[in-house]
Amino acid sequence: MEKKKTEDESPLKANRRHFFSQLSVGIGSLALGSLLIPDLFKGGQGSIASQPIGIPHFAPKAKRVIYLFQSGAPSQLESFDYKPTLKKRMGEDLPESIRNGQRLTGMTSGQDKFPLMPSFAGFKQYGDSGAWISDFFPYTAKIADDICIVKSMHTEAINHDPAITFFQTGTQQSGRPSMGSWMSYGLGNENKNLPSFVVLTSRGKGNSQGLYSKLWSSGFLDSKHQGVLMQSGKDAVLYLADPDGISRSDKRHLLDHVSSLNKIHHVETGDDEIESRIAQYEMAFRMQMSVPDVMDIKKEPKHIIDLYGESSQVPGTYAANCLQARRLAENGVRFIQLYHQGWDQHGNLPNEMASQAKDVDQASAALVLDLKQRGMLEDTLVIWGGEFGRTNYCQGNFDPNNYGRDHHPRAFSIWMAGGGIKPGITHGETDEFGYNIIKDPVHVNDFHATIMQAMGLNHEQLTFKYQGRRFRLTDVAGNVVKDILT
Repeated sequence: MEKKKTEDESPLKANRRHFFSQLSVGIGSLALGSLLIPDLFKGGQGSIASQPIGIPHFAPKAKRVIYLFQSGAPSQLESFDYKPTLKKRMGEDLPESIRNGQRLTGMTSGQDKFPLMPSFAGFKQYGDSGAWISDFFPYTAKIADDICIVKSMHTEAINHDPAITFFQTGTQQSGRPSMGSWMSYGLGNENKNLPSFVVLTSRGKGNSQGLYSKLWSSGFLDSKHQGVLMQSGKDAVLYLADPDGISRSDKRHLLDHVSSLNKIHHVETGDDEIESRIAQYEMAFRMQMSVPDVMDIKKEPKHIIDLYGESSQVPGTYAANCLQARRLAENGVRFIQLYHQGWDQHGNLPNEMASQAKDVDQASAALVLDLKQRGMLEDTLVIWGGEFGRTNYCQGNFDPNNYGRDHHPRAFSIWMAGGGIKPGITHGETDEFGYNIIKDPVHVNDFHATIMQAMGLNHEQLTFKYQGRRFRLTDVAGNVVKDILT
């Protein structure tokens, strides 16, 4: 006869000693988890079931990103994609077999001819890599062996607003979270006294396209992940300073009372955005002390000022923003986005692009060299590029000394450095006309997937459930460009 199991022997139950021994292990694990991951027990839509927990999916090569976005789309034919065939066939009409029905903008759709136009700037090879770089970028030429030039970028967007939005958010439509917001959401913050995502803007002398806050918006993610726009001048962040007559202790007392009221409201409504607002008030309070120090570039020694150039001491310039980007990076800011306007050269390209390149060339190269000498380049990913490229034919009248180029989304160039990117290589290739990609194409979704890979994130796994669907930066596409990763 089978022996009847007692209560203590039941596989579905535990005796008193076993229960408390296991309970102690569980409580210890949960306590450790709450220390390592402060948001572990946060509820709502951003709960552990649907939200990343501030740690990478695998070992990252990069800890932070500095994105030097050249708004307006610099011409690849005057920068990094040397095409001697255009000089040999200057003035000839672009063969229809090459254009192959490529969509045109309203600015050139009425042209009967598409005369080929070579680069006004000369090209030379630099470094052990032998990279072709134009005379417009002499400082970038000096770091040829530190950067990876990607000549095979392409996009579907042919107009500025959707094209910029695509690069910043992974879609041409407004409303999605920006790349910096996704990084903040997935990886959290390194410095609790500074935001994880900071935006700096500057403007050149060329034709400028507008910049909008939607480009650094958190979209449907928690608002604490949105980019913080920092200004030049006395007050780096608008409305951060206290009014006259309010002391630090007064502000602390006020925040404590507001926080207590917000917590009561959160209990009543269950709205997680209230907790985000509490956190933002606290962040602003800490930033009152941290931001002025981090943004004070006058503390930099002379040899660093000389490296970035004299304009780095002029607030609001591209050079000043590059220097501030380095300071933000070394103080734990996760994603630093620079926008430099003025690259929309539909006319007078030889003069305008030369001036625009002079604005950014020295400081961009200086940033790479500065990070390198501090041992930061290996875990800081630096990106330089615009939203699309420029046509190989001139827009309007044919004039070798005063021409412009229209938008060209089918093939253009960017460069990347540090943070898990192979240095001193060129990836991708365009045809002899610089019009179509013939080797190793890289789409915007691939670009985003590769950046996330360098940051230790699987682009298919970093998702957020919103309105019944799981969204991600790369939407439903994107392949990691493994050939450019170390």
